[in-house]
Amino acid sequence: MKIAVIGHVRFPIARPFMGGMEAHCWHLCRGLRARGHDVTLFAAGDSDWGGKVEPVVDVHYDQEFPWHKWHGTPELTGHLDTAFERILPRLTEGGFDVVHNNSLHRFPPRFAARHRIPMVTSLHVPPFDVLKRAVADGGAPWSLFTTCSQRQLGAWFDDGDAPFARVVPNGIDLADWPFRPKGDGSAVWMGRITPTKGTHLAAQAAKIAGVPLRIYGTTEDQGYFDTEIVPLLGEGVQYGGHLQGADLTDAIARASVLLFTPLWDEPFGLAAIEAMACGLPIAAVENGAIREVAGDVARYAGADAGELGEALREAIGIPRRAARERVEGLFTLELMLEEYEALYGRAVERVGHGFELPSFEAYELPPTEYAWSQGL
Repeated sequence: MKIAVIGHVRFPIARPFMGGMEAHCWHLCRGLRARGHDVTLFAAGDSDWGGKVEPVVDVHYDQEFPWHKWHGTPELTGHLDTAFERILPRLTEGGFDVVHNNSLHRFPPRFAARHRIPMVTSLHVPPFDVLKRAVADGGAPWSLFTTCSQRQLGAWFDDGDAPFARVVPNGIDLADWPFRPKGDGSAVWMGRITPTKGTHLAAQAAKIAGVPLRIYGTTEDQGYFDTEIVPLLGEGVQYGGHLQGADLTDAIARASVLLFTPLWDEPFGLAAIEAMACGLPIAAVENGAIREVAGDVARYAGADAGELGEALREAIGIPRRAARERVEGLFTLELMLEEYEALYGRAVERVGHGFELPSFEAYELPPTEYAWSQGL
């Protein structure tokens, strides 16, 4: 199949990954190509997955419009609306069999529904108002949706009626995260260092439990890092920087347990399955879908450092082989790609079927000013 993949454009789809969405999109493109598909990525122009890139924006938007300062503003919205208006015709003119939309922008689902473009839109975050309206408007037999957990399916389709949606869990390439049968007794944390990821809570819990901790990841919020993390460094807590590839895998696999500390409704938790593949059990703050993901190879706590410290001490005793086997059975890249391919086929097959779209004002390609004023 000739497949267009639309990436989220806040960061480049390139290593080192800024977060799970970028890693998912990168592996999706490479995995589809390895299965014989012709893949074009529509993303920030500074993306690099080893294949064709069609720029949505010249550079990722967080460079020019840092999200923490600009999210929700007319300036950032207008910047993105202009970019997505420009790419939508390219999706119809490019001869693509199907589009996989990971963008989190509100235009593509409505465009697919109205113009009968076979599309699968993956919803990687909790619902927010403008995109939730577009999802409600954009469902059709040829315009399908996925969430990465059952919890998120319920959040996006809160009346339980989701005929055009299904859960497709995230998957990883097990070759990138080889199993290691024994850890060194330490804990590890990885991810974007920002308040909603709870890095400070991991450090506090490790100190309480008396377990050495190494922190890896990019500093998304420098003020948070300086005021909340730096004072906790030392005395068994170290920051190891933003590693990538084999260096990150080795750093994670050496540890005995992963601290997973979301302070928001985490839709999945890619870091959890990456660590589990190496054999690490989890000590987790139970927010979002982590219990769906980690099951009985984790110990859970509330957002309290003392509770989490106790969960950390207990989790170290969980057999490493059990963590690996859970990933092998549920969360491989191959399983994810098979599910997506089945949905691509379904969308393509049903594009010619008769179906009456929900009643809403016909969606064309509105000027940016109109899009902003109407909340499209």
